[in-house]
Amino acid sequence: MPSSATASASRRRKSSSRRDDDAPIIPILARKVREVEAKAQKGKLGPTNRVKFQVIAFLVREERARVKGDAEISDATRAELLKRLDGVAQILAKTAARDTSIIPLLEVDSATSPVAKRMRRDWLLESGAELAPDELIITDVAPVAVTPVVPAALAERQVTPPAVESRIEANPFLTPDLSRVIPKETPRRRLDGWDLMGPLYKAFEQGAGGSVASMALPPVPEFDHISPKGLEVMAHQSRFVESVRAGHRSFLLADEPGLGKTAQSVIAASVANAYPLLVVVPNVVKMNWAREVERWTPQRRATVIQGDGDAIDAFADIFIVNYEILDRHLSWLGKIGLRGMVVDEAHFIKNLSSQRSQNVLALASRVREQTPGGDPLMIALTGTPLINDVEDFDAIWRFLGWTTGEKPGSVLMEKLDATGLTPADKAFYPEAREAVISMGIVRRKKKDVAADLPDKLVADMPVQLDDEFGRSIRAAERELGDRMAAKYRRIIEARGRETRGIDEDIVRLVAQHEFEESKNADAGGDNVFTMVRKIGQAKAGLAADYAVQLQRSVGKVVFFAKHIDVMNQAESLFAVNGLKTVSVRGDQTSTARQAAIDAFNNDPEVSIAVCSLTAAGVGLNMQAASNVVLAELSWTAAEQTQAIDRVHRIGQDEPVTAWRIIAAHTLDTKIAELIDQKQGLALRALDGVVVEPGSQDSVQLSALMHLLREALRR
Repeated sequence: MPSSATASASRRRKSSSRRDDDAPIIPILARKVREVEAKAQKGKLGPTNRVKFQVIAFLVREERARVKGDAEISDATRAELLKRLDGVAQILAKTAARDTSIIPLLEVDSATSPVAKRMRRDWLLESGAELAPDELIITDVAPVAVTPVVPAALAERQVTPPAVESRIEANPFLTPDLSRVIPKETPRRRLDGWDLMGPLYKAFEQGAGGSVASMALPPVPEFDHISPKGLEVMAHQSRFVESVRAGHRSFLLADEPGLGKTAQSVIAASVANAYPLLVVVPNVVKMNWAREVERWTPQRRATVIQGDGDAIDAFADIFIVNYEILDRHLSWLGKIGLRGMVVDEAHFIKNLSSQRSQNVLALASRVREQTPGGDPLMIALTGTPLINDVEDFDAIWRFLGWTTGEKPGSVLMEKLDATGLTPADKAFYPEAREAVISMGIVRRKKKDVAADLPDKLVADMPVQLDDEFGRSIRAAERELGDRMAAKYRRIIEARGRETRGIDEDIVRLVAQHEFEESKNADAGGDNVFTMVRKIGQAKAGLAADYAVQLQRSVGKVVFFAKHIDVMNQAESLFAVNGLKTVSVRGDQTSTARQAAIDAFNNDPEVSIAVCSLTAAGVGLNMQAASNVVLAELSWTAAEQTQAIDRVHRIGQDEPVTAWRIIAAHTLDTKIAELIDQKQGLALRALDGVVVEPGSQDSVQLSALMHLLREALRR
């Protein structure tokens, strides 16, 4: 407040109109607290009474401090006044016990909103206090120059659920942390003139020869103080939570899929008291997150945001929203005083030019600005943070506040400076990698933390496409290769000089041009995308038939496909064979999707789960099966890994086998090879495995370059 409790008390004692010789504010507080109590007995408090509740609590603390420090008051009078103040405080406590959503308001140390200031001013004037001019004139808080959350293009899309307005009005003391906004002078560091982002990426690309990318974590505590009744966290989960208890607040939690990252995040939020907490997730796992909150922190309330959010619980502790609808909720999420943010499947934000990534990063900046001390709980969850390139780290590091994209943040810069090295020194790279890891990278592998988890095997099942459809696919591949080869030769001829062998620069140029044209949905003729889809359609019957035979010998099977028509064809064949199936698709509601998963896991009559690679490849638990059929190949190694790990997770007690159905003598074979090569990137960067560096080109581009080379060799 603009003046201290002592100064205000001194002016009140000088008033000639006071109605209580020693504490004229106490009768007013007693009356106001009874009004609030009466309202609470009828139901949850509205915005006005929530503000009134908090101002009463503030003035009780202020008056108690004045009474204790006033030497002019006799001991007997002091005891009587403190007793009366305790009576007001007891009513506040009883009211909070009746409406638990107002308990956090008791913890606020100051009342700083214009609404609260006016209410405090009016009550003090009513008590006969004399106030300074700066207390009499209340102006709205001037807007602070903070990072804009809502870009102009999305302004018209913003919605504010009615319940949220009540929450914002009920928390009037929220203001930005101004210490974060005012620029602070920082001493010039030895590395300020160096370009450091490239060397940081290079440090991870080199892999540090055997060092796993995981920060030092505290030991497992002697006693388990965090597991709710009937549950028990695993040792690796407990160590992560202990690091939060020790004060660490930003993490790239990159444990392999299936090691309970969701549970660790939920418990970490409880330990850090990082509420309100925002969790941004793929649509498919929203319901699962709500379940995990209820399971691991039953004392906390989670609300799932659907559509425009009309049905949300605005006073919940945890808000769960999917990437697809986040854009319309940016405005109010930026105003409710978030104290933590979790981004699940954080590799979804790797494309910095996408609106999805920009939404997440803008909200992350606002959370840091609003959190006192600028140290909220920020967790990026992904078992596969690297898709094609080490620069996939960029968006995640920005989200966590470790870098700005152009340079390291202040904390990371201090760590790098402390090495005493520069990028000109070879020893800088392993030291730089360790510096980033110490910022909060946590990476555990299943074989290291869950010794009882069974092995995982990816087995390729080549199939021959001998029908007319298969022959047309091979012909289309040849035609595509010849078309690119013709462009290649025209470029060679235009140069007017002979070229020995194949010019790889021109191969890349032609393939890149073809790739860009392929992205145009209106482009005529076959391209790399239509080719792969045709291969999937051609394999569908064979893959489904294999799944039928597999189910008869091993029981439940999870069948993954990329395209809806492949899923439909497989389901028809399963029905003909009398098998009961469930389907997990992108167009389902969260409730319907979860019902399908529960049926697969719990109903012995359900034999096969037919799943979309994109809709069911993340966050789901389908460990009732130990066999997976991949009818179509993904474009990324990460997507394939995520799909397999729906089955290979904690709780699985059988070896897991993923059967990849591959069309022999087609582009399918090369795509499978390229996917396997991409696995080496994560092994080298995160797990310290010494493997030969592979191409950082996308699988699509590499596949086109392969087709072109084959055509040139004919």
